[in-house]
Amino acid sequence: MDADKQICGRSPDSQYVELAVEVFSMLADATRIRIILALRDHGELSVNLLADIVDKAPPSVSQHLAKLRLARIVATRQEGTKVFYRLENEHARQLVADAIFQAEHTLGGAPRHHHADLAGEATA
Repeated sequence: MDADKQICGRSPDSQYVELAVEVFSMLADATRIRIILALRDHGELSVNLLADIVDKAPPSVSQHLAKLRLARIVATRQEGTKVFYRLENEHARQLVADAIFQAEHTLGGAPRHHHADLAGEATA
């Protein structure tokens, strides 16, 4: 029966389209992008360390992290009274990397990510 058939998440009529819009909406903030990049580069970080890295006040970073946590983009681990944040999975990291790659294309010329001498970077 059709009810047993899973809908492909990549088809235009997928139920996931609206959820994808919510993900993009969640990532449509420079501080959140910077937080994701910091977590990508450093792994687990506390709010205070993240605040230093992204050059924002800890309460502001904490609010952004709460939103990212609700969206299941970041996860937490508590150690005593400290809470450490990490990326929940690699998808947010990849979305941000792809968005930055796309942004590089808007500058013209050969984007940095197309240079063959970058180890481990995408060449597409």
